[in-house]
Amino acid sequence: MTDVSKSPDRIAAMFDAIAGRYDLLNHLLSAGIDRRWRQRAIQSLALTRTDRVLDVCTGTADLAIAAAAAHPGTPRIVGVDFAAAMLGVGLRKIRAARLDQAVTLVRGDATRIPVGDGAVNAVTVGFGIRNVEDTAAACAEIYRVLAPGGRVAILEFAIPATPVVRAVYLWYFRRVLPAVGRLVSKHTAAYGYLPASVGAFASPSEFVEVLQRTGLVGVKARPLTFGIAYLYTARRDQASSPAILT
Repeated sequence: MTDVSKSPDRIAAMFDAIAGRYDLLNHLLSAGIDRRWRQRAIQSLALTRTDRVLDVCTGTADLAIAAAAAHPGTPRIVGVDFAAAMLGVGLRKIRAARLDQAVTLVRGDATRIPVGDGAVNAVTVGFGIRNVEDTAAACAEIYRVLAPGGRVAILEFAIPATPVVRAVYLWYFRRVLPAVGRLVSKHTAAYGYLPASVGAFASPSEFVEVLQRTGLVGVKARPLTFGIAYLYTARRDQASSPAILT
């Protein structure tokens, strides 16, 4: 059985080990669909030129870069992740795209985000929330750093509900993805963990409840591409109370 334990040291070390091949495999194994998902997430935020954006579990900064590219006038986008090698890859991409003035990367933990209370207008997470050991604590932190009226967009994989799609998806996720991942990355554990972690994560309805318990309102879960991924959107109310840890 694949180990899906999520201690911060284990997860950071695993992603650091595959950082150099992470983007290639993401785009290859998703047939490029992941780019469209990120665009959809950024569009859902309706960013303005005055918005401050935080990308939690930023990894190699794809979502932070997508936000900067979609909204060149956004004054500051900060990406946070605890995997140093992943951030190194992200920094090189940011420099190559000449986005140094727009995007800053910071090493930090999603359960202790190094950002002040109410400091940002929008928070994004791209396929990283399931890798956090304490999901509820991370969601409470997202709530804490959001200014009143701030918006959230979280992308995460899910197991499709439709039987035929589910069967094909599970075959691909359990057989093809680990084999190709191991071949390209030379890392056995990571591409066994990644599909296993999706099955171990909360269902869409359960994750909606986690977001709601923090105090976020207007929480919605939108299936993407036959339900193999979901876009979760929410906001912090204009008149809202402190985050609730459960």
